[in-house]
Amino acid sequence: MMCLRLGGLLLVIGLQAGAAYGFDQSFDQVRNRYHSSDAFLLDRQGMVIDQQRVVQQGRRLEWVALDDVSLALKRVILQAEDHRFYDHHGVDWLAMGSAVFYGAGGVRGASTISMQLVALLDKQIRGTANRKTLWKKVQQVRAAQELERIWSKDEILEAYLNLVSFRGEIQGLAAASTGYFGKRPHGLTEMESVILAALLPAPNADVERVVARACALARGKQMEESCGTITENVRELLSKPPVFVQRENLAPHVAVQVLSRSEAREQNPSKSVTTTLDGQVQRVAMESLRQQLQALRSQHVEDGAVLVVENATGEVLAYVGSSGELSRARHVDGVRAKRQAGSILKPFLYGTAFDSKVLTPATLLDDSPLEVSVENGIYRPKNYDRQFRGLVTARTALASSLNVPAVNVLRLVREDAFVRRLQLLGFTGLQEEGNFYGPSLALGSADISLWDVVNAYRTLANGGVRTPLRLVAGEVSSQEPVRVFSSQAAFLIADILSDREARSATFGWESPLASRFWSAVKTGTSKDMRDNWCVGYTDHYTVGVWVGNFSGEPMWNVSGVSGAAPVWLDVMNWLHRDVAKTARMVPQGIIQKHVSFSSGEPTRTEWFVTGTEPRATKSLVPHRQPRIAYPVAGMVLAPDPDIPAGQQQIFFEAHPSDSDYRWQLNGADMGSAVALTIWEPVAGTHRLALIGPDQRAVETVEFTVRGTVQATALDPILNDDQPR
Repeated sequence: MMCLRLGGLLLVIGLQAGAAYGFDQSFDQVRNRYHSSDAFLLDRQGMVIDQQRVVQQGRRLEWVALDDVSLALKRVILQAEDHRFYDHHGVDWLAMGSAVFYGAGGVRGASTISMQLVALLDKQIRGTANRKTLWKKVQQVRAAQELERIWSKDEILEAYLNLVSFRGEIQGLAAASTGYFGKRPHGLTEMESVILAALLPAPNADVERVVARACALARGKQMEESCGTITENVRELLSKPPVFVQRENLAPHVAVQVLSRSEAREQNPSKSVTTTLDGQVQRVAMESLRQQLQALRSQHVEDGAVLVVENATGEVLAYVGSSGELSRARHVDGVRAKRQAGSILKPFLYGTAFDSKVLTPATLLDDSPLEVSVENGIYRPKNYDRQFRGLVTARTALASSLNVPAVNVLRLVREDAFVRRLQLLGFTGLQEEGNFYGPSLALGSADISLWDVVNAYRTLANGGVRTPLRLVAGEVSSQEPVRVFSSQAAFLIADILSDREARSATFGWESPLASRFWSAVKTGTSKDMRDNWCVGYTDHYTVGVWVGNFSGEPMWNVSGVSGAAPVWLDVMNWLHRDVAKTARMVPQGIIQKHVSFSSGEPTRTEWFVTGTEPRATKSLVPHRQPRIAYPVAGMVLAPDPDIPAGQQQIFFEAHPSDSDYRWQLNGADMGSAVALTIWEPVAGTHRLALIGPDQRAVETVEFTVRGTVQATALDPILNDDQPR
């Protein structure tokens, strides 16, 4: 005791003789330097839509103003820590004298809130472990006096409540109130305030010490609650970790992307990042997706994603990466995940053909059985409904999503040219040459993301010019605009995708694709119904929806129209609830002409790129020209050596058959192409030509017959039944 009093006497002498401590931090500096351990995602209006913990050392929430703290808590804290707070100027000399001369808890027990705060703000005077040196204590007192000179009492108390540690990693009143009681600080009761105040002197003390202090504080406040009740509450509270429930969880996948970026945190010290998202649109998209997935649950559908963007700016208005609790893999980001495209890439194929001027919307394409030789067999594309429609215009073929015509268009533009165009559109997953994907690329064998395909459709909406999408408000991209399609080709695609009549061959007149306002839309379904797409645009917005299973399991009888399209229409209807109909602008270089067809297609007025239109006002598009249906170019036939040669024959087939055309094999006439022509295979490479009435070859294919390979008469057949 004598040593304690001597130390106290030396402390008082030091305080009287010591120079002023140079404390120069302002309240605003401290408050602005404060960082929550959680980063907050804000929508374009500044509303919190999500949050993510980004700092693991200590759990803090947002700064709490003193006016937002309950009176009960302020009174209990002042009673417990510094009951003469509003009467002294940084040092409670009465408490100090009591501690020095009576040993009531030692020097630590005499620390005022101001003294505790400067220790929190300045590591140099904080001391080590549980004790401070005499000189540290002198510095702390001088700093507290200086603090009181430049800060108001309310500022000191507010900063203290936001910076003090309560227990474990919990720092600040907001984290303590939320974690332990699930409420904001303004709602704390007197008993809850007593429990929090009991944690302050020794945040990591055992439960019994906390209980004892809480009971002492309750007696001092003459609370009605008994010590037994307080003991039960303290023990129950400290027996489990604090619980932090997110205020909003609208965009978890965006939060992971944006809030975890170090450059975002450096640019936003407050750890609040304002995005381009619109909270209302986000909620509409989420709710529509969830309702649709619940309706499809019996058809083995679990997951989905929605992306909504503004055409003019590229700003993302809604980003729904999953179905949330409906999914077994809710953390998977369906907007960025690569999935098989199905028919959703067809508009870009036709746009490439329009730009190459090998196709017009009035060009007749053959929708009939087709075989294409590929490396591991024969590729046979089929339409969704297993029907073939004969000759159809390119307009009908694209709008009705017919598969065989798409494969024929790809043969016109070539795989490499189409891959390069897709890469220019921003499809980052296509890294191989065109022959790697083969003819199935026309039907969407490539893997793409919803992010990429929505911006590709937005490129069409913007007249063929691609710019990047934006998620963070004010973010400026270094990428220059890229012209991918001519404005004429973009217009033709938009006109076709908005044509209900041309679409009716497959989808009917009324479907979720038929909006009450102008819109261009396309669906797609991958092989075995594993992926379901619907992407479309209006003058103002582009909306994309994917539905399927992250596990890759197939859906049961779900097409683009029944799966993704209803969500697309819901979101589009909400976006255009107040938007009047707008007229489409026709770009220069586009003209209209009347055309009639000898194939049964009705006479109509069609759009053409200038220079590709028929020369006459009414022009008959000629009958389709026969072509070689079998064998296909590059085919390799391997007769079975165990079967007599005379019993192994192949046939030549032209489609459609025509008596005016003849076969020519290796320069020798093989008869009329009006029916199947039987031929006994001979080992070697052969050249088969289909000769027209003018004695010119309209098509020529080369195929090979192997004489030593033991196999069936034909290599394996590849079927492609990708739905629309």
